[in-house]
Amino acid sequence: MFEVTTQAYASKREHYEDLCSQARGLLEGEPSVIANAANFSALVYHSLADLNWCGFYLFDGSELVVGPFQGKPACIRIALGRGVCGTAAQTRTTQVVRDVHDFDGHIACDAASQSEIVVPLVRADGSLFGVWDVDSPRIARFDDEDRAGMEALCAVFMQSVNR
Repeated sequence: MFEVTTQAYASKREHYEDLCSQARGLLEGEPSVIANAANFSALVYHSLADLNWCGFYLFDGSELVVGPFQGKPACIRIALGRGVCGTAAQTRTTQVVRDVHDFDGHIACDAASQSEIVVPLVRADGSLFGVWDVDSPRIARFDDEDRAGMEALCAVFMQSVNR
């Protein structure tokens, strides 16, 4: 049985380092991408404060399709280049949005979402796997430390995809 640990951290960096360690242990040896994505989503959702949604949109060859997540029901399909997720997928760059109302074309799946971070997920061969999407009901919830931490977490997840 895996248990999410909660504790006080001296810094966000240390919190993300601990999460990466927990994610490695959680994903180790499991070949199912769907099972790993589901557990990864639950780990992050229950470990970070002020989140109302986190999960995966998987690239099916033409668009992003909702995958395992935690939170309220979500938009099912997102075109490349559309919204924060589609922009991250198309540009292959992490999108940190301090206020979703300032992002032209933001897709509001949950009206409570105020800020968002989306990390593109790229396979070892360079092809797009999908995106990792995290929403918060708090404006300016995500910053450059979260960008680095989320990118490190996603690197751990993608190691499980690429093995």
